[in-house]
Amino acid sequence: MKKPLLGCAVATALLATALTPSSTTLALGNRPLSSLAGSLTGGYGQPAGKRGAVAPEAMLAQTLLAITSSQFDIALTEIDRVIDQYPNFRLAHLIKGDLLMARVRPISRIGGGANMPEGQLADLQEEARARLARHQHERPVGLVPSELLHMTPDQKYAFVVDTSRYTLYVFENHNGTLRYVADYYTTLGRNGIEKNREGDKKTPVGVYHITGTLTRDQLERSYGANSALYGDGAFPINYPNAWDRRLGRNGHGIWLHGVPHDTYSRPPLASDGCVALSNEDLAAVSKFVQIGVTPVIISQKIDWVKPDAAQPSREQLKSALEQWRSDWESRDTDRYLRHYSGGFNAGKQDFAAWSQQKRSVNANKAWIKVKVDQVSMFLYPGNNDLAVVTFEQNYSSNNLNNQMRKRQYWQREGGAWRIIFEGAA
Repeated sequence: MKKPLLGCAVATALLATALTPSSTTLALGNRPLSSLAGSLTGGYGQPAGKRGAVAPEAMLAQTLLAITSSQFDIALTEIDRVIDQYPNFRLAHLIKGDLLMARVRPISRIGGGANMPEGQLADLQEEARARLARHQHERPVGLVPSELLHMTPDQKYAFVVDTSRYTLYVFENHNGTLRYVADYYTTLGRNGIEKNREGDKKTPVGVYHITGTLTRDQLERSYGANSALYGDGAFPINYPNAWDRRLGRNGHGIWLHGVPHDTYSRPPLASDGCVALSNEDLAAVSKFVQIGVTPVIISQKIDWVKPDAAQPSREQLKSALEQWRSDWESRDTDRYLRHYSGGFNAGKQDFAAWSQQKRSVNANKAWIKVKVDQVSMFLYPGNNDLAVVTFEQNYSSNNLNNQMRKRQYWQREGGAWRIIFEGAA
């Protein structure tokens, strides 16, 4: 093979914002690129049945290693191997084109030899950077997201999206202990995050739950030709949630979904606000989904902590919830209302209206029994003083019996947790 006229130019372009060159090696995070040669195959993000396959990020690292070592035949072989596994992986085709074009003229950037619109090229360049950054900032071993405070036994898995890393993490709830399962590259809204209004093409940040499933056939019946955008299916989430509505946010139709079948993946910022995964990854993720149960935490940036770091906040919230339950049973309305923030609201009721209603209701009660079960607790992304608490509530009294699934938002005020919103989950 004729030696390509690129030296390390394409590798340098790929590494521009993701990797750190040293005097002797090209490093990936704190690890030399050369150390990745044997470690990236069969790594994280690979669906069941694909272990041992080359992950897309591994392809980039393996190719860069070969280029920077002037092993251009190997680099081309690595790209061909990925294209064989993922025939519609556009980024792999782009890099192969660069390797081939570099035989006849110098290439100074990713896609330097490509004949495509500048916008499409920029999208693929951003995908390359995002995928390499996923390796540079690997999940800290032994740490867990602080947002996952407490899960119920029936919540088998949790999804946590780190929007700063374009990554969806799957964690298993193993007898109350969080275990990392896998992670996947994601596409977010083309205008970034912090969704506020309909049509802003942003991905929301918050605590959500998967509310349903939409198969490919269902999407085709509902959306016709436009259904191709969602690939093999979708999992809607409950945006806007109660906190979003309290803050005046609106919009609808935020899903986890696949990608068009003519491509393996989409650029990092390309959806209308949803979280998109490759169809292969969506199929892998679907095995962990429990409709109405699986939490989806979408965070600006995950706060990684030691597993026992959640214990103080968890115990404080459990204690506050138990005292709220006990004070409700006591029919001492003043004690009961002390658990509510002055900024509380429940739909159209503010704290003053809520207080008046509770005093009126309790005046007619001879006794009250409240049972709370199946409690989950999640800290709100970016705000450790706000928690979402969901539970099964069994209420009985001398003149009313009621069972419901309730969701409360607790806010830490002056060191004490108080309820700032509650309603049906």
